[in-house]
Amino acid sequence: MSLDLQTVRRVASLARLHLDQGEDQRLQAELNDILGWIEQLQAVDTEGVEPLAGAGASAMPMREDVVTDGGQAAAVLANAPDRAGEFFAVPKVVE
Repeated sequence: MSLDLQTVRRVASLARLHLDQGEDQRLQAELNDILGWIEQLQAVDTEGVEPLAGAGASAMPMREDVVTDGGQAAAVLANAPDRAGEFFAVPKVVE
């Protein structure tokens, strides 16, 4: 399947694209290339391949909701520009 210039202009109009002089021919070539790729994909034998709707069909492994690796305030604040005890210190903002 290939698109003629009139169809490309109609699609551009529906998509509210402003095409300058000569751009419609370039767009026609690009759209025809895309349709060619789609035809190639349709030629692939997919017999016996289950359709995949997304990754939601598989269950995510769950982990225990426990506190781990805590009590490392010194390591976390090692690169902080300013600190107040075990907290980040930030300038006061008043408007």
